[in-house]
Amino acid sequence: MNNPAAPQCPECEKPLTLCVCGAITPLENRVHVLILRHPQEQDRILGTARIVVRQLQNATLKTGLSWANLSKALGRPAADPKKWGVLYLGTQKAAAPLPPRPLTVIDRKGQPTAEQDSVLKDIEGIILLDGNWAQAKALWWRNAWMLKCRRLILQPPQESFYGNLRKEPRKESVSTIEAAAYTLASLDNDPALAEKILPPFHELLRKARGKKPA
Repeated sequence: MNNPAAPQCPECEKPLTLCVCGAITPLENRVHVLILRHPQEQDRILGTARIVVRQLQNATLKTGLSWANLSKALGRPAADPKKWGVLYLGTQKAAAPLPPRPLTVIDRKGQPTAEQDSVLKDIEGIILLDGNWAQAKALWWRNAWMLKCRRLILQPPQESFYGNLRKEPRKESVSTIEAAAYTLASLDNDPALAEKILPPFHELLRKARGKKPA
């Protein structure tokens, strides 16, 4: 489906036939979303990083391999990594069974940490790694400062809406915009927030599948 020669919308970065700008309604979000996109991420047709930063008013997209620290990646000073969470599943799942909750903080050994609610309550921002499995792993290992952040494991309420359009490596793997939506909804204890964020994604998938508007 990738066709770099196709004319693109300068706002959502999609081919004009898949432009989703009409479905975007910028939302205010309390927790900042920082997306680090691998420079070799190829799935720009179905990728959602650019859509996230257009749909969320408090969001930043950076493309690259490494940054000196969180402040450099974010582009502003005084960012406390202990108040930031990074979503990263890792090569294996957590070493211990995860509690039945949508979002879990784990330590470096893969164990759920104590006082989950109080830790999550202090989260000021989340970091999403945008790229395929190998690219996300490269971003994780090239940015050692992420170890100072809270590592978060998301258990989505359902499998990705991509369906057969894109094969995900694990059933808990979802698109960048789905990860942002479900994580923000969990942090704000507002399940309805996710559905407010996802309309542009649903519109992208509808157009990609060649379906008519509902």
